[in-house]
Amino acid sequence: MDLLNTLVEKGLRRELPTREEALAVLATSDDDLLEVVAAAGKVRRQWFGRRVKLNYLVNLKSGLCPEDCSYCSQRLGSKAEILKYTWLKPDEASQAAAAGVAGGAKRVCLVASGRGPTDRDVDRVSRTIEAIKEQNEGVEVCACLGLLSGGQAERLRAAGADAYNHNLNTSEGTYGEITTTHTYADRVDTVHQAQAAGLSACSGLIAGMGESDEDLVDVVYSLRELDPDSVPVNFLIPFEGTPLAKEWNLTPQRCLRILAMVRFVCPDVEVRIAGGREVHLRSMQPLALNLANSIFLGDYLTSEGQAGKTDLDMIADAGFEVEGTDTTTLPKHRADAMDSGGCGSHAAGGCGSHAESGGCAPCGGDASQVPAQPEPAAARTDLVAVRRRGAGTDLAPNA
Repeated sequence: MDLLNTLVEKGLRRELPTREEALAVLATSDDDLLEVVAAAGKVRRQWFGRRVKLNYLVNLKSGLCPEDCSYCSQRLGSKAEILKYTWLKPDEASQAAAAGVAGGAKRVCLVASGRGPTDRDVDRVSRTIEAIKEQNEGVEVCACLGLLSGGQAERLRAAGADAYNHNLNTSEGTYGEITTTHTYADRVDTVHQAQAAGLSACSGLIAGMGESDEDLVDVVYSLRELDPDSVPVNFLIPFEGTPLAKEWNLTPQRCLRILAMVRFVCPDVEVRIAGGREVHLRSMQPLALNLANSIFLGDYLTSEGQAGKTDLDMIADAGFEVEGTDTTTLPKHRADAMDSGGCGSHAAGGCGSHAESGGCAPCGGDASQVPAQPEPAAARTDLVAVRRRGAGTDLAPNA
């Protein structure tokens, strides 16, 4: 397929595909799916070999969020029957993180619900970061605390944080349909603050919220321009009790095409399969490792993932290896830019050259030429399991 040959060549050069090419990946048929995976896999192996980075989530504060993000089980007005608790103490959070590290996680992600942290919250999280760093040599810590205000990113960096996560989630054009209590621009500003403080930026998306192919391409191109070092790809978990509970729009094949498109657009970035992989990829999860080089180990914030040992077995059985703390995740050109304080302004344009990113409007194309896509299967609500173990409970975590 000429399209895939072109995309592989561009990915190996870190060159931005055209919007038409990105849209064409999403429009490929199931008959061509393995070819799409194989092509994107060549790009993934060029920059990351067969390594898989493991990340572990610690939910520092669950539920009771004043924001109205429609996809979130912790949102204002959510009726999802999730765990709700206030801040974990630093020693509790550090103990929770230790379980993930023992399971092979290289990065611990400290997450707290809410609009953004107070200065007191930053102090609390800073103590947690220091405790984790002291007890686990070589382990990275990423904070995800919502919208940042002046100086907070610098304080987290001083405490030892390596990265900050703040997702764009969806396209700028549709953001107001998903969230009204803050703006898309607020999110972009927080990522910029993290980058300016020398933190590695982590920013991604959520697929499956009823968005169009054009919306998906829009948000991934925006991420490319924002130039984070890692891009988590979440697949909506339609929690009962949230506005998007009925949005079951994904098939395993659709998820693979989305991951392939992200890899082609951001070839040398850590692409992470995040929330919802068990729900939507299901038995196709091992195939997705050919596209992404990073996953979460065990459970998520408010939902349960598959057993940590199952994750490790899946990686080994698929012919991949867990990345150790003594290995640098990012390709040398990105890692060197980070070490030189160039986070967010990588030489050669980070995840490819930005020179071509002055994009035109989405190409509508000829709808008669787009292969018909299969309808998603019936809603698999049986696969949405609310987390009842780990942080905030007396039960052992899944790691």
